[in-house]
Amino acid sequence: MGAPTEGRREPARTEAPTAAAERGRQGVTARAVAIAVVLMPLNAYWVTQMELVRYEGHPTTVSLFFNTIFILTVLLCLDWLLGKLRPRWRLHRHELLVIYFMLCLASALAGHDMIQVAAPAIPHAAWMATPENKWQDLFFRYLPWQVTLMDKNIIAGAFEGGSTVYTWPRLRAWSVPVLNWTMFLMALLVALMGINSLFRKRWTEREKLTYPIIHLPIEMTAPRTRLFRSKLMWAGFAAAALIDITNGLHELWPAVPLIKVRVVHFDQYMSDTFANAGHPWNVLAGTRISFYPFAIGLGLLLPEDLLFSCWFFYLFWRLQFLLAAAGGWMRIPGFPFVNEQSSGAYLGLCLFALWTARGHLGAAARRALGRQSWLSDEGEPLSYRGAFTWIMLGSLGALLFSVWLGMGAWVALLFFALYYMLSIAVTRIRAELGPPAHDLHYGGPDQMLVNAFGTRLHPLGPKNLTVFSMYWWFNRAYRSHPSPHQLEAFKAAEITGLSYNRMLWALMLAGLVGALSAFWANVACYYKYGMEAKVSFAAISAFGREPYVHLQSWLQDPVGTDWPAMIAYAVGIGFTLLLMALRVRFVWWPFHPVGYAISSSWSMNCLWVPLLIAWLGKVVLTRYGGYKVFRGAIPFALGLILGEFLVGSIWTLIGLALQIHTYAFWV
Repeated sequence: MGAPTEGRREPARTEAPTAAAERGRQGVTARAVAIAVVLMPLNAYWVTQMELVRYEGHPTTVSLFFNTIFILTVLLCLDWLLGKLRPRWRLHRHELLVIYFMLCLASALAGHDMIQVAAPAIPHAAWMATPENKWQDLFFRYLPWQVTLMDKNIIAGAFEGGSTVYTWPRLRAWSVPVLNWTMFLMALLVALMGINSLFRKRWTEREKLTYPIIHLPIEMTAPRTRLFRSKLMWAGFAAAALIDITNGLHELWPAVPLIKVRVVHFDQYMSDTFANAGHPWNVLAGTRISFYPFAIGLGLLLPEDLLFSCWFFYLFWRLQFLLAAAGGWMRIPGFPFVNEQSSGAYLGLCLFALWTARGHLGAAARRALGRQSWLSDEGEPLSYRGAFTWIMLGSLGALLFSVWLGMGAWVALLFFALYYMLSIAVTRIRAELGPPAHDLHYGGPDQMLVNAFGTRLHPLGPKNLTVFSMYWWFNRAYRSHPSPHQLEAFKAAEITGLSYNRMLWALMLAGLVGALSAFWANVACYYKYGMEAKVSFAAISAFGREPYVHLQSWLQDPVGTDWPAMIAYAVGIGFTLLLMALRVRFVWWPFHPVGYAISSSWSMNCLWVPLLIAWLGKVVLTRYGGYKVFRGAIPFALGLILGEFLVGSIWTLIGLALQIHTYAFWV
């Protein structure tokens, strides 16, 4: 798939620098930033209600957040009405995009794999410690006071519910860990912003990566877009909306027939089928079938080889389990080491990205040092000297914070080097191909270092392992990683002529306000609903316990280097580089290494059938109608996404407003 069609009508960065700067001043306005800042707490509360309290919707577990698309649509409608009354007050397209990307970054921080895991871990150790689990004896002396709460009088209300956080003792107590975590998160965002500024020109202007994830908001905000005048778009919108309206009514009145598209309606059947089939087929229990319209729409925007590779390698992973069970290899703990293979694949993708960009990075380094270089940094978000400075300052802040918590300096260096490699891989995957999800559950640097060095006294030790557990919140999975949103905002700025530098500072403000908003939404909900008894699903409690359960296991049962896991990392790296080399060598090669990396995930278990359907549809359209026919069908794909996102969002808001259970279209 090529670049967004609207981007062709408005070529990127063709004006003189002064004109581009003027357009930037029009876009990143105080009004746009103020609107985004006001919306962030409301958005954080909505995301927290959906993903934690009600456990319905989960917008941040897919690449394109439906909550931000819904807010953008509402802003477009209000702006249209405002244009009828006060045309001069209308928001410029640039302002809409600034608001959208600020909310995307804030949503990522409020998401399932970021602050939703950090906040409940703050009080959980003190509350859940018992004589049976021996937490107090095992690791309480290593817990950093800077990011935990140990006073049961303060945290009791958070677990019992029916109270409020708005008392001075509670606000004062919570402010210490919240502000410390926010300070650390801002250091990470500074480093990631420097990395993205360093790679932006290489990936966007030289390699011309397509950024499929931003296709929909770019088309929606185009001043003379054909999207909302397309009959095919409205056909896709109507199809998805009708399914969600019907299923939403079924949730309220069961007499209304149900259109089975969600995975939950098939999971039990598939699990029972495989479970009853006996050995070795019972290892396939949990295989899911679904028909999400939005996922089919997202799939149609992806390259054909990636679509094929997603469902092919999903079956490849299932085959690994089947063969392992048939051969008796499942007796080896962790076999076939899927998480480790996937982590290796991400590292392989990062190594390939660094290798292909080696000339660019060398030229950027020479420019940063003031030496002669063919690479210009004029008009970049940061000068290359500034980009390297941001990387060093952010990394130094993260390292000093880690040492402050108790981690060894050399361990922290290895930890964040691996984290940056995974971040580069995730960001590159999104920029080039835009897959609907990129999980990498339990594959972060904490797991890698534990597998490499073991959990005995040396070389890691209990202090390092404790900080690893404290860092579980941003390494549990990588579905809502903030780095891709930074680079995608720069791509939108390139397409529309926004000022990169002003967008950068808007995103940094979004990081600060978004983090504080997310902590507020989480903690307020704890005291209102209770962490365990009053929520629909015990996700809050599970997220809070997980890091300490891992730590308990590491300290109670110390082990050495896990050599089979290390071999799996090597296999993942090697197989990924082999697939990439074959793809570069042979144009017809159908297996994409990104498909291998992302297809083992929980999300792909839910999405493989919609992506298979999208692949079949794309093959038929391109083979028998040609590329022109397929491009004509893209509005239908966008309509499927928009229809499901809007109607699905409305159902979640109705449920929240009326405090009732309503239909959730995803998961």
